[in-house]
Amino acid sequence: MSEALRENALLRDTHDPLAKLREKFALDDATVYLDGNSLGALPAHVPDRMADVITREWGQLRIRSWDESGWWTAPERIGDRIAPLVGAAPGRIVVGDSTSVNVFKAVVAATRLCPDDRDEILVDATTFPTDGYIAASAARMTGRKLVPVAPEGMAEAAGPRTAAALVNHVDFLTGRLHDLPGITAALHEAGALAIWDLCHTAGALPVGLEEHGVDLAVGCTYKYLNGGPGSPAYLYVAERHQAGFDSPLPGWTSHADPFGMTSGYAAAEGATRGRVGTPDILSMLALESALDVWDGVGIEDVRAKSLALTDFFLECVRVYVPQGRVESLTPEAHGERGSQVALRCVDAPAVMPELIRRGVVGDLRRPDVLRFGFTPLYVGFADAERAARVLAEVLAEVGSGLDG
Repeated sequence: MSEALRENALLRDTHDPLAKLREKFALDDATVYLDGNSLGALPAHVPDRMADVITREWGQLRIRSWDESGWWTAPERIGDRIAPLVGAAPGRIVVGDSTSVNVFKAVVAATRLCPDDRDEILVDATTFPTDGYIAASAARMTGRKLVPVAPEGMAEAAGPRTAAALVNHVDFLTGRLHDLPGITAALHEAGALAIWDLCHTAGALPVGLEEHGVDLAVGCTYKYLNGGPGSPAYLYVAERHQAGFDSPLPGWTSHADPFGMTSGYAAAEGATRGRVGTPDILSMLALESALDVWDGVGIEDVRAKSLALTDFFLECVRVYVPQGRVESLTPEAHGERGSQVALRCVDAPAVMPELIRRGVVGDLRRPDVLRFGFTPLYVGFADAERAARVLAEVLAEVGSGLDG
């Protein structure tokens, strides 16, 4: 059976229309890299671009590069490049700051767009911790009550007191894909705003921000967008909200006349009012260069391969791994799955380091979850088969099962 799976993997890779994209990344055949849901691989052309940024744009042009090299307009320009990947129109996204900072902007601004009698903020109860921390702080600062709710309960929880809800599109731990269209529609029906965290979906599957009427969204760029460690995040504000978007961090670069240096603040128009301070140019231009790998790539094709890869990996796990050693936390249904597979394993803390030592790189989420991210631009079916096979080998040497 194992030989059949290997042959199947090689055949699928041969006919994969996205397979050639792997050549655009700095990867080697010794490692199966399944941690792109934490840090995407380096696009191979980025070092040369950054060498030019550092030696010519910074080293030679220096201050002139703010104009001559387009540094000043980079946050909006790069936002427009991300927009098609999340289903947004031009002029809706600005790049800069961290995801945490953008969550803060979005939540506070959302409450300011709502009447004062809407005094509750709903937050995804299974959210990535920073979203919960920031939402709690924003609630304290705005005099709202924070109400944790499971994503599937958002529709019932939303009511006349709800100002906004902050929800993760994909659960970081399990890989479960939440119902963005349905939850957004339910929030709107209750008169509330929908704020979505796209960290685990941008670059992995279609999002449809405009199509589904999302109000605000945030996301990082160092996972499936391959922008590099700590690359700047982004903020989406629907056009209908831009004129009323009142940022809690009104920095000088979001001013209508930033170089006027006036003491009074007047917000710029459009996505620019989501900016705060001086853009982090080196990491921002690395991200811009990294986005070149998306030229000519359809997000629907990426989604199709993502589902095929995760299906195949789960099939290989079922064949190779003895029953009872791992339990998939990731939904089988395609409509409920992101681009990762999470396996519960009581021996996870010992298993993951050994997997990495043997060239299969995923990550551990304590106490007992093995996460494997499948980035369709550079992960193939042979990678999925090898990862499952090595997992079975490691489990044969470590521990005894789900019940200890």
